[in-house]
Amino acid sequence: MVVVRFAPSPTGFLHIGGARTAIFNWLFARKHGGKFFLRIEDTDQQRSGEEMTRAIIDSLQWLGLDWDEEPIKQSDRLPVYREVAHRLVAEGKAYRSFATAEELDAARQRAAAEKREFRYRKEFPRVSAGDEEKLLSENKPFTVRMPVPPGVTAFEDQVHGQVSFDNALIDDFVILRSDGQPTYHLAVVVDDHDMGITHILRGDDHISNTPKQILLYNALGWNMPSFAHVPLILGPDKTRLSKRHGATAVGEYEKKGYLPEALFNFLALLGWSPGDDREILSREELIQLFDIRGISKSSAVFDEKKFEWMNGEYLSKVEVSRLEQLVIAAFRNTAGVFEQNLLDDHAYVHQVIALLKPKAKTIPDFVKFGAYFFAEPAEFEESARAKHWQDPATAGRLRELANELEQLPEFTAAATENCLRALAEKIGIKAGNLIHPARLALTGFGASPSFFDVITVLGKQKAVQRLRKAAEQLAQ
Repeated sequence: MVVVRFAPSPTGFLHIGGARTAIFNWLFARKHGGKFFLRIEDTDQQRSGEEMTRAIIDSLQWLGLDWDEEPIKQSDRLPVYREVAHRLVAEGKAYRSFATAEELDAARQRAAAEKREFRYRKEFPRVSAGDEEKLLSENKPFTVRMPVPPGVTAFEDQVHGQVSFDNALIDDFVILRSDGQPTYHLAVVVDDHDMGITHILRGDDHISNTPKQILLYNALGWNMPSFAHVPLILGPDKTRLSKRHGATAVGEYEKKGYLPEALFNFLALLGWSPGDDREILSREELIQLFDIRGISKSSAVFDEKKFEWMNGEYLSKVEVSRLEQLVIAAFRNTAGVFEQNLLDDHAYVHQVIALLKPKAKTIPDFVKFGAYFFAEPAEFEESARAKHWQDPATAGRLRELANELEQLPEFTAAATENCLRALAEKIGIKAGNLIHPARLALTGFGASPSFFDVITVLGKQKAVQRLRKAAEQLAQ
């Protein structure tokens, strides 16, 4: 059975790269009917926190990811790591190092002054059994180090193919610190073995860690999982994605009004291809199509504009009822005086959302382009004013239109359109020469959804009042 894991460190929020790794692991497990585990790597107690752990879990759940058992915390397993480290020492496969921090610093400085690589095993020969016993009796602090044998450490990576490392370039490495805390290498190997992990899918910044972990697997006599290292995500400038490129945490995209299924879809296709040109894929389709062989060896670029497009595609298909609370929350979190009774009117809000969502890319777009449904326009688009309000006759035409609309027994899209076109014909102008100035008066914009749909949703009273108010301003 396929068993995979996602193992974030709670030293920060869940970032885009981590979320994609989680998605790849989840898809792979679900594709093969396997298990997906969540492991919190919180051995760095100074930098880890429960708040960050909760934030990471919240972001994963927002994306729709689930795991098959309760999350495992490394901080709950410290005795297990210590036992394994001491076992390796007892079997002669690891050794105690009594070098102090001051001695290590001095040795590194000497190596730097002599312009040579620092190697612990060259600077600090192993102590004899007698000396070790004496140092232990004196309670001298020690670390546990893993010796690196001569030769080459190689493995088959499912993304990059054959990868090999010259062991001469790898120094004996610490697996247990002097305070009893395990290092990353020991903890992950022990956890992955105990959890029965069969495949490790992670960022390719971990490739250089792999030979050390392989040496540990070999020393412990454990079966080794398969490795697949996924190339990093880059910003538009082809450098590693970071905060200077904008939002990088999943929670930021949630706050900015993106839909989780859109981000899931987008990240699943970031560095992986299903083998065709399809871009909008359901979760079920992604599970069916996912194959590690489709992961690119090259880094993927996070294209914010493309993601906005994809989110817009999802928004256009989402049920209005699901968007209602998101849109209302966006209005309430935006500076401005909006009519509370309208925000509380479910039927009205649904009409507004249905009208705006075909063009919206994110939830805040409903506020940006639809504020006029909940408050009079505070200002009018300058370019539209220059184009549609320059004719001296405009004020009179808007006033006439208001009078005609006020007399309508039914205020429907068809009735308002017939009314406007009849007035335009009466005045002797094209209907557009009346629609555009009226749209600007009602919305503050030169463009909007269908004018007759907009005026119908606004309702007779608001439409007439705004047209007359605009006419008065233009007449001054």
